[in-house]
Amino acid sequence: MRTLVAALVASALLMHGAQSVKKNAAGEYTVYIGTYTEPRTGSKGIYAYRFHPADSRLTPVGLVAETANPSFLAIHPNGQYLYAVNELDTYRGKATGAVSAFRIDLRTAKLTLLNTVSSGGGGPCHLLVDESGKNLLVANYGTGSVACLRLREDGSLGDASAFIQHQGEVFDKKRQGGPHAHSVNLPRGNRFMLATDLGLDEVLVYRFDAAAGTLAPNQPPIAKVEPGSGPRHFAFHPSEKYAYVLNEIKSTVTAFRYDAAKGSLESLQTISTLPKNFSGKDLTTAEIAVDQRGRFLYASNRGHDSIAVFAIDQTSGKLTLVEITPTQGKTPRNFAIDPTGAYLFAANEDSGTIVVFRIDQATGRLTPAGQKLVVPAPVCITFIGARTD
Repeated sequence: MRTLVAALVASALLMHGAQSVKKNAAGEYTVYIGTYTEPRTGSKGIYAYRFHPADSRLTPVGLVAETANPSFLAIHPNGQYLYAVNELDTYRGKATGAVSAFRIDLRTAKLTLLNTVSSGGGGPCHLLVDESGKNLLVANYGTGSVACLRLREDGSLGDASAFIQHQGEVFDKKRQGGPHAHSVNLPRGNRFMLATDLGLDEVLVYRFDAAAGTLAPNQPPIAKVEPGSGPRHFAFHPSEKYAYVLNEIKSTVTAFRYDAAKGSLESLQTISTLPKNFSGKDLTTAEIAVDQRGRFLYASNRGHDSIAVFAIDQTSGKLTLVEITPTQGKTPRNFAIDPTGAYLFAANEDSGTIVVFRIDQATGRLTPAGQKLVVPAPVCITFIGARTD
C-alpha cells in the first residue's frame, strides 16, 4: 500500500493552492510536508519550513500537527484551512480511512485540529478542495472509491454528500487486484471531476455539482490508458486544452486532448519516463506536474530515483524528453513546484530528505540549489503564503 499512494503537487492541487498562496511583503512562504507516521519512520505528522525564494533560504518550523499518516495535503482557497488524508485501512473500528481538517496560524505555521471524519473507504490517498471552498473531494485507494465531503463555514468537515464505489475488470489481477482510485482532479469551472483509477486503467469523468456536492457519471464516462499501465496522478495544462496522466506501473505518461465543454479526453501519446532501454526492479512513477506557463512537464521515478523533464509542444500537446535528473535521494514520491515557478522540491521518501532544485526557465532543466532538508518519510509538499507581522 505505502508504495502506491499519492502526494503534492499534482497540477490540479497546485492550481487550487495558487488561489490561497499569497506572499507577504517579505515574499515568504510556508512549506507544509505530509509524512508517513509508521513506527519505523519516527515521524509524528505534518512538518513545516519557512521558504524565502529570493535567496532560496529555508528556516525550520518543526512539527506543526500530530496526525496519523497525513500522506496528502490540500489548502482551502481562502488560505485559512489545511486538509490531510489519514491513510489508514481502519478508522473507529470500520474498514475506512479518515480525513482531518486544520485551522492554519499564518504567523506561526502551527495547525489546530478542527475535526476528523471517515473518508468513506480504506486507504485515502489524495484530496482537494473545490473552487467554491464548500466541498472536499477524496480518493480512497484501498477500496477503490471517491467521495465528496461538505465543508462547514468554520472550515471543519461535514457529512459526505456523494460516494461512488468504482467497479470493473482489471488487466493484471496480481498487480492491480481491483479498483484503486488514486487521484481526484478538478478543471476550472467546477463542472467536472476526473478520477484516475490504478486498478481499472481508467480516468473516470464525473459531472460535479458544487452547490449540491454531487457527482454523476459523465458522457462519455471514462477514458482508457493502455492495459496494465496503472494510472496514478493527473495534471492539466494551464490552457486546459491538454491533460496528462502518469501511469505508475508502466512508468509512462499519457497525453490527452481535453474538451473543457464536454469533459472528455482523447488520447494523443504515451511516452516513457525512464531512460531508453533501462530496466530494473520495483520501478514505478509517483508524481506529475506542469509548470505555470505550460511549457514543461515533470514526473518522478521511484526505483530509478529521478525526475523526468519533458518539453510540451504548444500546438499538439505532445511531449519530448528533455532530461532525467537524479533526485539525490531514494524513492522520490511527491514533488512540488514552488509558487514562484523557480524551484522544485523533491521528497525522497525512503531516504528521509527533501532536495531543492532550481528550474531553468528557458529549458526546464533542474539544477540542485544546495538545500537538503531532513524530514522523516516525506510524501507530500504544499505551499501557502506566510505572515510575519
